[in-house]
Amino acid sequence: MAVKRPANGLKFPAPFLASRRRGGVLWKAVGAEVASHVEREWFGSGPHRLILAFPRPEGLAARPHDPRPNDPARGLKILSGTLALDGGTVRIGADGDPFDTASPSRRFAVALHRFDWLPDLIAAGPDGARRALRLIDDWRRVFGKWNAFSWSAECLERRVFHLACAAKALAQEGSDAEIADLLMDLARQGRHLIEIAKFPERVLERAVVAALAGCVLAGKPGERLIDKGLKVVARHIDLMVLPDGGHATRSPEAGVELLFDLLTLDDALGQRGRPSPEALSRAIDRLSTAARFFTLGDGHLAAFHGGEAIEQRRIAAALAHDDAGPRPLNVAPHSGYHKMIGGSLEVIADAGRPPLGPLSVAACAQPAAVEIVCAKDRLITSCGWSPEAAGAHAFRLSDAASTVSVGDGSAGRPLSGFRARTLGPWLVDGATKVEVKRHDDVGGVWLDIVHDGWRHVGLTHARRLFLDAVNDELRGEDSLVPLAADPGAAQGPRRYLPFAVRFHLHPEARASIARDGRSVLIRGPNNIGWWLRNDAVDVEIAPSAHFDHGLARKAGQIVLKSQARPEVGAKIRWKLTRAEG
Repeated sequence: MAVKRPANGLKFPAPFLASRRRGGVLWKAVGAEVASHVEREWFGSGPHRLILAFPRPEGLAARPHDPRPNDPARGLKILSGTLALDGGTVRIGADGDPFDTASPSRRFAVALHRFDWLPDLIAAGPDGARRALRLIDDWRRVFGKWNAFSWSAECLERRVFHLACAAKALAQEGSDAEIADLLMDLARQGRHLIEIAKFPERVLERAVVAALAGCVLAGKPGERLIDKGLKVVARHIDLMVLPDGGHATRSPEAGVELLFDLLTLDDALGQRGRPSPEALSRAIDRLSTAARFFTLGDGHLAAFHGGEAIEQRRIAAALAHDDAGPRPLNVAPHSGYHKMIGGSLEVIADAGRPPLGPLSVAACAQPAAVEIVCAKDRLITSCGWSPEAAGAHAFRLSDAASTVSVGDGSAGRPLSGFRARTLGPWLVDGATKVEVKRHDDVGGVWLDIVHDGWRHVGLTHARRLFLDAVNDELRGEDSLVPLAADPGAAQGPRRYLPFAVRFHLHPEARASIARDGRSVLIRGPNNIGWWLRNDAVDVEIAPSAHFDHGLARKAGQIVLKSQARPEVGAKIRWKLTRAEG
């Protein structure tokens, strides 16, 4: 049994140490539950609501521009009486109230109370703005004072952002009474947002949105909110935006979304005549560089750690402010990612340990996972799970990405039950040590990744990749190595663990096994063929799924199977090369 010797010389079995870690998480969960209960009671109290109402807003000032693309056609559908949001569609009629109608799913309800429909409705013109005012009045009548769900951080942050960006357009179509109500909504909700302590992984985003609301509100009420928001931004921005531009959660999509928010705040501060803090401008530059790094040859974002492969026009919108920005390097050392580019092949690999604690609520237990673009086609990817896919946390496990899986286990797992309800679905028991070596030369790129994510079964995973720029092929070797060498272990009773190297296919890719039962031919939208050859014991093409805006699309996966003795280890070698003709 594995043991660890503490400083005092005592020995504790590994299961005991693991139980202590679980106990630590349990006490954190208990503390979080108590704090959350106290916070809910205070937020719903009369004195707190009175504090939020003062000082009274004096008028509107800035009109922030959100660079995110919107869809006027969706706004016109709302005008015709059809409200389509993530998770479903509701027919409300031309003057219906969706807040008085049962939502088809929780995802739909969250999007509804976030006001995710507001940008598209504003884009539909004056009629859209007038319809939006009526919908906001419908919401205010029931939820305007306080509601635990509607005023939660999950809904409030985006609702304040959308209200701040739409306030001037709404005011142009509203009466004096409607404008006064709108100003009070924005002031109260912006002040409340800055007070929320739960979900610390988004404290920076909430502070940015609160400061944005302050920019929209004229006079001293707005200035006070700006000052409060920027103080929090100053404390957290260099912690959440890493020196290479990656987001601290290691999610590429989270970095792009934060870039949008910072660009919006930068624009609003300029309209208020206030210079952007140096840290904010620096973060915009870093996030822009990272967005270029994570954009692959097919024009979409790499999908790692709860981030989806967002579409080209959204990435283009995020980078439109700086078309001539610096060309990113092929290594993001602080974020923990490596890119390999040569010929018509492009590879991005997760070469870092998963984030910890609150930063891991959307992290995935998929160390050494890769995404591969072949001749502009993304053929090899992951399931692309994101928090929008509510309840599908199984897709955060190792077998949902293009990496190694051992038995029916995973190199980490999300919390469940009481711990997850109070702390969030943190990722625990993931890789704690990841070692990376890289060598670039004119003939190609070598990349070695070694991690201990499978230490609970006594194994280390070593992935060696070589991108041959001359022959335009990618060679890989996945090895399972015993953590502790024991010369006599190989002579003992034999026990085997099944293990597999998985290659998840993009929904637009298709694969077929050749007559030899081993080689697999993969084709993408451009109909260019690629052979995946290997020395696995067995090869299978199995069903899989790929998430797009939280909705699962049918896909496939190539599974290279073998067996490993934990005392000896094993390996599978494979090669991806272009098919002739």
